[in-house]
Order: sequence, then C-alpha cells, then structure tokens
Amino acid sequence: MFSDPAAGTVIDLDEVMGSNLGLNSSHATNSDCQATFTHLKAGTRRSSQDGSFIMQRSSQEDTQSGLSDPFSDMSLEIEDLIIPWSELVLKEKIGAGSFGTVHRADWNGSDVAVKILMEQDFHPERLKEFLREVAIMRSLRHPNIVLLMGAVTQPPNLSIVTEYLSRGSLYRLLHRHAARENLEERRRLSMAFDVAKGMNYLHKRNPPIVHRDLKSPNLLVDKKYTVKVCDFGLSRLKANTFLSSKTAAGTPEWMAPEVLRDEPSNEKSDVYSFGVILWELMTLQQPWSNLNPAQVVAAVGFKGQRLEIPSSVDPKVAAVIESCWVREPWRRPSFASIMESLKLLIKTLPPNQLLEEN
Repeated sequence: MFSDPAAGTVIDLDEVMGSNLGLNSSHATNSDCQATFTHLKAGTRRSSQDGSFIMQRSSQEDTQSGLSDPFSDMSLEIEDLIIPWSELVLKEKIGAGSFGTVHRADWNGSDVAVKILMEQDFHPERLKEFLREVAIMRSLRHPNIVLLMGAVTQPPNLSIVTEYLSRGSLYRLLHRHAARENLEERRRLSMAFDVAKGMNYLHKRNPPIVHRDLKSPNLLVDKKYTVKVCDFGLSRLKANTFLSSKTAAGTPEWMAPEVLRDEPSNEKSDVYSFGVILWELMTLQQPWSNLNPAQVVAAVGFKGQRLEIPSSVDPKVAAVIESCWVREPWRRPSFASIMESLKLLIKTLPPNQLLEEN
C-alpha cells in the first residue's frame, strides 16, 4: 500500500520490493527502484502551494484515450532517477537472493552496484508504488546511508542502481579469516558509531523511517572502513506510534522480540537489532550460530533469551548492548543517546590503535 507520508501514514516498502539479500550476500543495496513505461508521456511542474512535483500529461492522445493512467497523479519528479539499461556495463555478480541478483557494474566510467529484480512483470499500480518508494529513498542524503544513483525503469531490466562499496558487507568482513587482526577494537567501535549515525538520521526524518531489517549483511563498508546502512526492502515510514508487519520478514537472528512475535513495533525494534550488530562487532561471532531460525524465534521472542556477552567485552560496551536488548521497547535508548555513549568509549582508546587503510 502507499499513503501520503505527510498525512502520517505508512509507506509499505516490503510489499513493493519483496525480500532482500540473504546472509551469503556480500553486497546489498538500498531497496530503492522505479519503473516507467514508454506510454508515459509526462512533464513535470512544481506546485506553487507545497513545492512538490506534479506529473502532468503532455500528450493530447493520452488525455483523450479514456484509459486510466496510474501515473497521472504522481507527485514526484522522476526524470533524474532514470538510468538507461544501455549505459550499464555489468561485471561480476556480488550478491543474490529471492529478489534477484546484485552485480558490480560500470556506469559512465563509475563503479556502481546494480540490483536486478527477479520480478519484472509488475502491474501498473504496483509500478506506481514502486516509483513512490524510489523517490522517497532518493531523498536520503547522509554519509552513512548508501546513495541511490537511480534505477532502470523498463522491463525486462528493472533494476536499482546505487553506489558501490568495495569492502562489501559488514557481515562478510567480520566473519572472514583474520578479522580480529585486521579490525582492532577502536576501528570496530568506530564502525558501530557509523551505523548509529546512519540510523539516527533515518529515525530523525519526518515521519521517522524504520528500517526493520537492520543486520550486518545490510551494512556496507567502503575502502576507508566507513559503514553505510542499506537495503530498505523492509522499511516503513512510521505512522503515529506503531507499525505492524503483515508478513513475517527479516532475519530472526537480528530481530527484536516484539517483531518476532508479530506485535506492533516502532523504531525501537531497530535499536534492538543494533545491539546484535554491536555484539557481533565486539565478539566477531555469528549471532545464534547454534540455533536454527525457528529456535531463534522461540528463544528470543518467547523465552526472553539474549546472546551471551563474553567477559572479555569492555563492561561499558556490554552495558550499551544490554540497554538495546531491554524487553520493553520504550526503555531502549535512542540512536542519539547511543552515539554519545560510543563517542565517549572511542575517546578512551589509544588513537594509535587505528590502523591505516589497507
């Protein structure tokens, strides 16, 4: 569904995008895309009342066709989002999932990531929603949010195009051989700080953007080890206080107990997920590696269990992790508060611990 965010209602991104990258993916992208048709002959004009862009017909035959044009009321500017398929030169595949595949590609001399959707036969109304979601994600601008470059808008090549981050997913980086030697504690805390900054930006939007599938495979790392949040395939724009998922989605190892129970949830579910990521960064272990997904749901969602924090983890970091995992969502800290805690912790570590980029 799609409702006007200005009216305080929810934009349902998972209905548009479907599922996202799995754990074995080394790269992910924002779940931003758009589509258009050759029959769409539209110009744009800016409304003098609210500054938004209004799609308007520029062809008399369209007006007189008698057919209902699903794009006729689009309040978006889409011209600068369209990337012709012919401009992309696909290179190696860097990820795959039930949505389709992700490739590194060359776009006019620049490295980009291209998510090619498996489903190409969209109903016009769904394509309309698709366009709306892309435009919303296209508006996001932050150093710790993966940048949407645009989208290929015609089947059979419907695709999302984002910036390419050379080190791939945080999940792959943390769980590869020799991760501890290459990623000392100060760097790992700085990476957690990056995630908190990106999520704080999303939660401070009006209305707040709730990721709902925050996990290390959905965090990408650039050459300088800057971490960026990506893959909004399960995102919601929060309406009022609560939001609810109509289908089981996400990855249970990182999901909050209230989400696992399919109860109403808000942005505090992202805070729980961040706690798992911080645990991952500190321990370099895979969360709940000894349980299958159904067992994770039972343990976390219904038995109140949490990951064990090793005694080797700094007690102050452990306290931040535990605060993110409090059963009552309202008691969990905001990302602004988490940022302050992490900033103080990073300052206590010797600066010379920070390795030069490889």
